[in-house]
This record gives sequence, structure tokens and C-alpha cells, in this order.
Amino acid sequence: MNFSRSHNAYVRPKKHLGQHFLTDLRIAEKIVKSLPEVPELPVVEVGPGKGILTRFLLERKNFLAFDVDEESVDFLWREYPQHKEKIILGDFLKTKPEELFDGKEFWIIGNFPYHLSGELMEYFFRNRQQVMGVVGMFQKEVAERVCASPKSKAYGIFSVLLQTFFRAEYLFTVKEGSFHPPPKVKSGVIRLERFRKTVERLNEELWENLVRTAFRQRRKMLGNSLKNLINDLDDIKGNSLFTKRPEELNTEEFISISKYFDGKI
Repeated sequence: MNFSRSHNAYVRPKKHLGQHFLTDLRIAEKIVKSLPEVPELPVVEVGPGKGILTRFLLERKNFLAFDVDEESVDFLWREYPQHKEKIILGDFLKTKPEELFDGKEFWIIGNFPYHLSGELMEYFFRNRQQVMGVVGMFQKEVAERVCASPKSKAYGIFSVLLQTFFRAEYLFTVKEGSFHPPPKVKSGVIRLERFRKTVERLNEELWENLVRTAFRQRRKMLGNSLKNLINDLDDIKGNSLFTKRPEELNTEEFISISKYFDGKI
């Protein structure tokens, strides 16, 4: 079943915004139902577009939708005048999360523009004190990367950074024909659910630097890719972790390496 109304045509998908409007109502409902079943849960929708997800969310007491597209926001204001205060013309990525919902923690949902994937991942990671979780649609390849397990080609920087604090689950794939205009690739819906905000005694700046440095040379063993960060190479002799490539290490092993070198680098 496709979601269509004659006056939806007034919202033109804009290439520079990466807009591919979801049209399948069943998929939209499935995405929304992937949120925790907590009626009072604060939820932010990023990029509502024509509102196919929004229509299932507006009755929530704690709900806000952000879109940078003035045409989309005007359309939603006309469609839902009684909820106008919940639909905001603005860039969510520039908001301060602690200023939303009176400082309460919240979930994020959306059919995210592909070109903003990296910025959104950074936002989830940097703002995990407020972001409890995410249900969202990305390009399938990106979705798989976020949820990838060690020893797979998809496993990388964001796999480690996000999975250190969030449980990542790939929910389902969405075909190109479920959108207008159809993208050239399939999409994937994922759920991130935060299980911790911090790691005890972890120097996060050091840990993040180690993860990013290791994956920039992912074909090298850790001992080689990190040698420019290590003052005394004797420190790593006999440690089997440094004979592995970065994609072979799980999140706890990256934490272990970081704690080992804290104060030595």
C-alpha cells in the first residue's frame, strides 16, 4: 500500500537535500513500531518530508520533527495545524540536545538523507548523554556497516565507536521502489539502543584516536598501524592483540588496548 494524496505533489523532492520520500505506508508503520513501546518517550524525527512517519508520531506528547526544507514544513503545517508547534523548520544537527524536552533523554527516528549519514553518526556518538537510541533508514551499505560484527569487511570505525555504547541491530531492507523518486540503491533500517554512556577509566580521546588510526590502515597489523603513536615498541611485544588487524578486534579489545597505553602515549 502506498501513501499518496493529490496535494502531496506540492512537495517536490529536492536533489540537493537528498530527498527520496518513502511512499509505502506499511514500511513506515513498521519503522515507527520499532521504537520502544513507551507512550511518554520523547522522540525527534529528522527530515519528515511529506510526513509518512510523522502521521504515526504526532499524537505523542513528547515529539518534535525537524526539517530544513521549507516546502515540506509548510505542507506539514497545513496538514496538521493543531500540531504546528511540533514541526520545526531548522537543522536538527545544529541543535543542542540538552535544550530539547526540558533536558530529557530522547530517541531519534527518520528516513535519513544518505549524504548526511556520517554527520548523523557523529551526532549520535557525540550526544549519547541525551540520545537514548535511534531507529532510522540509511543506505543499505551504511546500515550494514554500523551493525557489522568483527572479522567482516563492513566492520569499521563507526561500527566500533557506536557499538561501544549502543546495541546495533539491522532490522530490515527496503527496496528502491518504495520511494519517490526511487534511489539507485537499497536502504536498510537499523535500531541503536544505548546501553551505557561512558566506560569506566577510559581516556576517550586516546581510544577514539587509536580506533580511527587503526582503521585508516585496516590491512596492517595493529602493531604497524599504531607504531607512530607508541613511544616504546617493546611495550607491545608478546601482546597478541597487536598481531591482529583492526577488523579482528571487538569493541572491548579496543578499550583494553586504549587502557593499556593510557599514560604511555
